[in-house]
Amino acid sequence: MRKQEESREEDLIAVIPEYGRQKLLGYAESFRDLAELFEEDEEPEDYNEDKNRQEYLWQKKLCENKGLLADHLKEMAHIMTDVAKETYRYHPVGERKYKQVAHLLRESGILLKNFLVLENEDGHMELNLVMKTQLQENIVIEDVADLISVAMNMRIQAAKSGPVFMTREWNSYHFLEEPKYHILTGVAKAVKETEKISGDNYSFCEMEQGRTIMILSDGMGSGEKACKESEKVIEMMERLLEAGFRKEAAVQIINGALAAGGQEQSMSTLDVCELNLYTGDCDFIKVGAACTYIKREHLVDRLSARNLPLGIFQQIEPETLHRQLQDGDYVIMLSDGVLDALSQGIGEEILPEIIGKTAHTNPGEIANQILSYCLHQSRGQIRDDMTVLVIGIWNRMEEE
Repeated sequence: MRKQEESREEDLIAVIPEYGRQKLLGYAESFRDLAELFEEDEEPEDYNEDKNRQEYLWQKKLCENKGLLADHLKEMAHIMTDVAKETYRYHPVGERKYKQVAHLLRESGILLKNFLVLENEDGHMELNLVMKTQLQENIVIEDVADLISVAMNMRIQAAKSGPVFMTREWNSYHFLEEPKYHILTGVAKAVKETEKISGDNYSFCEMEQGRTIMILSDGMGSGEKACKESEKVIEMMERLLEAGFRKEAAVQIINGALAAGGQEQSMSTLDVCELNLYTGDCDFIKVGAACTYIKREHLVDRLSARNLPLGIFQQIEPETLHRQLQDGDYVIMLSDGVLDALSQGIGEEILPEIIGKTAHTNPGEIANQILSYCLHQSRGQIRDDMTVLVIGIWNRMEEE
């Protein structure tokens, strides 16, 4: 048993060579040391009449900003450490399998030079192939993924960050094991009747490693100013997540950026749903956002949070929630205007019943039905921007 464990340890491959690993770990330690320096600064003494009030407020603000900077430096150190320590388990490709894959690719005009199969830390398979095409016309990488899936008897897909087409030069192409689940999305929107542009913005992001993220932000007020504020929140959240920041740290950074606006302070809600398509795990972060609903057949789970929007305080405590989704579930995310419209009629407490009774299975149709019902309750009046986002999740294997 001991020898088997040692053998598996030897199969581990560091993503970054040892020299690079040590440099990254060294940088991470430097960031942590810098963070400690900023945290060592003492808090200003309590205000009293003998002190200049303006000076006290300035010192307190400076101390808060240093604390935020220390948190950001720690997060950078965390990202670097994670990258430096990332490992894969190597799975040797037998000569027979290699020849099978090479033969199948050659029949489609593709030459194979090298083939590597790895298992990442989450237990999912990743493939790296060095290939080139002999054909004049472009070959779509997704079509190549289908060929390799047949040869490996494994569903795989091309990495999102990779090239779309194969070239006539030797290049390395990355493929991932296809996730267990797939999704469809739907959106329904209505703009405040006195405005031309919505203050709500949203995004559906497909990240690497089978993650899909749905983001909704409602800029305070309405019109162009509110639109720009919520758009900025969405863009910052996307960029920080793509850079490797954890969701909670990304929210704190965005909040700090908005709170630092002074008299030009802007406020926006933030609603984030991250779905792991391999496992069905779903994480939610809500900052001043309206309720989110999860529909499972006729049952509806309501997720709510009681906190203020971004940009009001330097430090916030976002509500974090976790749910396990199953085949056929729907996640429904709303902006405040939807619930405001319901309050003009029978009230928002009826919404779970309406969602549970819907016979629609297409996310777009579900979103439109919810919006239409809310507009009916408000007698067609749109007093605030309204946005409904819906994600439906299905098990690929159940559909076969």
